[in-house]
Amino acid sequence: MCGVAGFITDHIAAVPEENRRALHDAIRYRGRDGHGEWSDGRHVHFAHSRLSVIDLATGGQPMEDASGRFVIVYNGEIYNYRELRALYTQAGARFRTES
Repeated sequence: MCGVAGFITDHIAAVPEENRRALHDAIRYRGRDGHGEWSDGRHVHFAHSRLSVIDLATGGQPMEDASGRFVIVYNGEIYNYRELRALYTQAGARFRTES
């Protein structure tokens, strides 16, 4: 099972590096296959430790959408993802990964 963590703060100052590092250290044991993070540089920080099952090459997280506006960090499986992907592809969506 993957590890997912994050925080949102309303402080004006950026979150200290040691706090972000502690967040990663707390979930590192949850995923041996990869570790990712995303931060807006001030108020939001996501961390992910990955245990790869599907899409070993390009399924790292957190993931940004094509516009860079939205970011997701997720743990779980959508069992009908192939059918959903086909529907969204027919509607014009483009996918960059198999995750």
